Amino acid sequence: MRDPKLWLRLMRADFLGMDVVCILLAAGAAVWTHGRISLLYLLLAFVGATSAHIAVNALNEWGDFHSGLDLRDERTPFSGGSGTLMTRPDLAPFALGIALLSLGVTALIGVFFLIVRGWPILPLGLLGLVVIVVYTQWITRYPLLSVLVTGLGFGLLMVTGTYFVLTGTVTWTTLCIALVPFFLGNALWLLNQFPDVEADRRVGRRNLIMITSRQTSAFVFGYLLLATYASILAGVWLGHLPLSALLGLLTLPLAAVTAVGVVRHSEDLPGLVRYMGYNVIINLATTALPGIGLLLAAWAG
Repeated sequence: MRDPKLWLRLMRADFLGMDVVCILLAAGAAVWTHGRISLLYLLLAFVGATSAHIAVNALNEWGDFHSGLDLRDERTPFSGGSGTLMTRPDLAPFALGIALLSLGVTALIGVFFLIVRGWPILPLGLLGLVVIVVYTQWITRYPLLSVLVTGLGFGLLMVTGTYFVLTGTVTWTTLCIALVPFFLGNALWLLNQFPDVEADRRVGRRNLIMITSRQTSAFVFGYLLLATYASILAGVWLGHLPLSALLGLLTLPLAAVTAVGVVRHSEDLPGLVRYMGYNVIINLATTALPGIGLLLAAWAG
């Protein structure tokens, strides 16, 4: 484990970009609604959120290895895990250790915010810890929970939680911004399940694709993207977001191309991979751009 690349692969570090843009979005909203924020609290929120994500990823690496899923996955650059433990099974204890250490960091930061912000943060913190622990072994076996849990993690837990620890409040602005990564995160998870359907089925997992069809799930993916942009428009129209939050709509053309491509290639994995890549760009950019817009609005007035 002297090679840093092995640590990063067990953490699935390539997938941590969403943490950065979610914290940016929450910080932008907090600055817009409350002015100054604590940079220390912002840093701690970012470390806590990233540690939670690393814990989920490392537990997935460990769980997928022990269940045999790693041997069955049709791995793509955007799904199927890192495959590290297939070639280095001796590192399985390290994966579990990374998960437990990261979980501990998240819990400690949660205790700090419980002290400084009070009990309202407790339900979010406990829910987050439960999701981390039971995701791989339990949540992945329930289709509805599987569809919603990624969006809940990024939207409700990460964005809403960060906004609360920065401001001590939850507002309608919080709900509007949280809906963006909620819909995007669920769309990301759903699309990334397409290559793994048969492998997941063999280890007892169940998801929307299994209980409906690839074509139906492709349409659900498109509706989730549409709901993302609708939530931004609704937030601006209702006055809970500034006009500059409409920067998030800049990715709409790429989202339209991606939604159509996913429907057309729902049964064609090689053709689908391109749109999985586009979807990652959509997730990162569409979450970051409203956050930038909120910061611009705050600085302008």
